[in-house]
Formats: sequence, C-alpha cells, structure tokens
Amino acid sequence: MIKIYHNPKCGTSRKTVEFLTEHHFEFETVFYLETPASKVDLKRMLKDMKMGVRDLLRQKGTPYDELDLSNEKWSEEQLLDFMVEHPILMNRPIVVSNKGTRLCRPMETILEIVDLPA
Repeated sequence: MIKIYHNPKCGTSRKTVEFLTEHHFEFETVFYLETPASKVDLKRMLKDMKMGVRDLLRQKGTPYDELDLSNEKWSEEQLLDFMVEHPILMNRPIVVSNKGTRLCRPMETILEIVDLPA
C-alpha cells in the first residue's frame, strides 16, 4: 500500500496524487495539515529517506522565520517537536511505499519507489 502525505494547496503534491490516480495505484491520502504526522512517524520517514530534520523543513509560507528555526541552537528533537506542533513546516509530498519513502520534490522522484503497471 502507498501512503502520501498531501497538501491539496501544493501543486507538486496535487501532481503526485494525479500521477498515482492516473496509473491506478491504490493509495492512502494523509492530509497532514489536518492529521499531523507523529514524532515517531516523522523519525521513521526521515530514517527511510536518509534525511536530517532540517532537510525536511519548509520555509516558504510557514512560521519558520518567526520561530527562528535556522538557528543552530535547536536540536533535531526540538525541530521535530516544532513540526508536530506546526505541520505546515513539513515539506511535501512525502510518499511511502513498500520500496521506500521519498520527499517527491520533484514529483518524478516517486519513480524511485513505485513500479509502473505494465
């Protein structure tokens, strides 16, 4: 089963959902602004993507600057807490499949973790 952490206001996220739909994949859509990822889920996704927390933080259109998140004083644990409290800070879309987890920016990154139907 495929899971996509989706923000319908994001063009890349919408394109990724369209791709999954057009290629007849079964998938679960998580509207992460309404149902934020837990700290445990974020840690698992980051580990699977081999990314640090700062690599997943979104700046544009978020409270990133007002929270001073570029400041090195924040630990990864603290940054995760901010992402749970302010889910808009999580960059998107994130797609989880049995082949891996990817931040699908650009959208074509999804091809690394799904097999296109023949």
